[in-house]
Amino acid sequence: MANIISIHHVSVIVADTARALQFYHDTLGLEVDADRPDLGYPGAWLKVGGQQIHLLELPNPDSTTGRPLHGGRDRHVALSICDLDSLRARLDATEVTYTLSKSGRRALFCRDLDGNALEFIEQSA
Repeated sequence: MANIISIHHVSVIVADTARALQFYHDTLGLEVDADRPDLGYPGAWLKVGGQQIHLLELPNPDSTTGRPLHGGRDRHVALSICDLDSLRARLDATEVTYTLSKSGRRALFCRDLDGNALEFIEQSA
């Protein structure tokens, strides 16, 4: 049995790193990790607590159309947040569409500019 202790990072494919950073950095407020080495293709590493989201600017093998409207019915990355209402205000201000969790939890789902689904779950401090 492997001694898996945490998730280190998750990677998402994007069409344009600069455009994706408008969402991940400017809208969500994630900090860019400047230590990303030259991997031979554009991208960015973003800090999420002790973990990361890696943006990979590579050809996308997946369809970006026909995805479920509600990201909870699609593969997605789930992130814990402290204040769901402030995130909703930022998403509303930038006209990012989202749906609330169907479970009744304080959570919402949205998609980035490339159709990758994200879940945000409010956690008590």
